[in-house]
Amino acid sequence: MSRVGNRKLTIPAGVTVSVDGNNVTVKGPKGELSTEINEHIHVEITDSEVVLTRDNDNYKNFHGTANANIKNMIDGVTEGFEKKLECVGVGYRFTLKGNELVIAAGHSHTWTPEIPAGIKVEVPSNTELLIKGIDKQLVGEFAANIRKIRKPEPYKGKGIRYADETVLRKEGKKASK
Repeated sequence: MSRVGNRKLTIPAGVTVSVDGNNVTVKGPKGELSTEINEHIHVEITDSEVVLTRDNDNYKNFHGTANANIKNMIDGVTEGFEKKLECVGVGYRFTLKGNELVIAAGHSHTWTPEIPAGIKVEVPSNTELLIKGIDKQLVGEFAANIRKIRKPEPYKGKGIRYADETVLRKEGKKASK
């Protein structure tokens, strides 16, 4: 049984956590994030800790989710989050053009998704992409949408993948006797 909701969250130096009704706001050196939590979850802030309690056991799932969301906000405003993507294939590349990312991934046309506010995108080389931000959900969703353009295929391994992702490779067709 998970006890994530009962975890006490420590507030690092330079970070302030405030509660206004159901809204929790976290301010830190990298920015400010806020989220709305369930009305049956209560947030208590002491000197350097955040403790969440719930009304009864019917709200266990909201308890753990709220705790994890607040922890991600604290981590985001202090350290930030990043995802690294790489593309494998002939002619596959990333280029940055203003507020748009241009992706050539083996299609007859290029993809140009707009970079959302709150995300910084870097292109160290034309086959690598670094996505940074303070909101874990926003960074992960943008990286997943980029990966969705051309998922890695199992035969040659071509496509867009996370840098730490391993692609299971399949053996090709066998020639007949």
